[in-house]
Amino acid sequence: MTLSLFDRIVLVLLLVGTVALMGRAWLHDHPAHDPWAPLSLEDGDGWATGRKLSALRSDLQTCRAFLERSGIPAAMLPAQGTGQCRRDDRKPLSAPARLDVALRPAGAQATCAVDAGLAWWLRNGVEPAAGALLDASVVGIEHLGTVNCRRIGGGDTGSWSEHATGNAIDIAAFVLSDGRRISVARDWQRQDARGTFLRTVRDSACRSFGTVLSPDYNAAHADHLHLDQAHRVGGWSACR
Repeated sequence: MTLSLFDRIVLVLLLVGTVALMGRAWLHDHPAHDPWAPLSLEDGDGWATGRKLSALRSDLQTCRAFLERSGIPAAMLPAQGTGQCRRDDRKPLSAPARLDVALRPAGAQATCAVDAGLAWWLRNGVEPAAGALLDASVVGIEHLGTVNCRRIGGGDTGSWSEHATGNAIDIAAFVLSDGRRISVARDWQRQDARGTFLRTVRDSACRSFGTVLSPDYNAAHADHLHLDQAHRVGGWSACR
């Protein structure tokens, strides 16, 4: 039997609709790949994760909703500072404690996006690397600070640092559950599990943060990993 043109069109539309429904059902069961599903710590990495992480840098409400879904306090602190160093988006960094990691020194404050980036990085980058490479878990992170009202390089001219608004954190070392301390300054160049761990978590941080600068970038970063949430047009990131 020969189908009419109308019947063929109907058949094609039915097939397209069926495929669309099947695809939607598959995305529902795999939310990490679903661009419409909100970002969740429990879903793992997927096709749509990069876009969702990028959205945390540009949309405060999206960022706060992610923290709340993840059981991380999202309450903001009052704005502080003036001019280029005014901090409208300001909160205590709470993600490490939610993931049983002590942030030292305690009491650090940064933007919502930095806290969200730490949450994703610790869960999906740092902890898997520590287990696989060091047979331990990370229980502490040592940092060099989040807020510093200065320009990049510390001079009187040039672009303002993301630290000026608390949109960055500098990571100096990781403390493991067995007591070992993995230091960026001491262990970065090592060709063993310690060095591999540091370079692996640097690479995974590039998924969670807008900018990642390491000892491979320049001498100014020889003792830390600089992580910031600079929002750029197109959502591109810098990883060095």
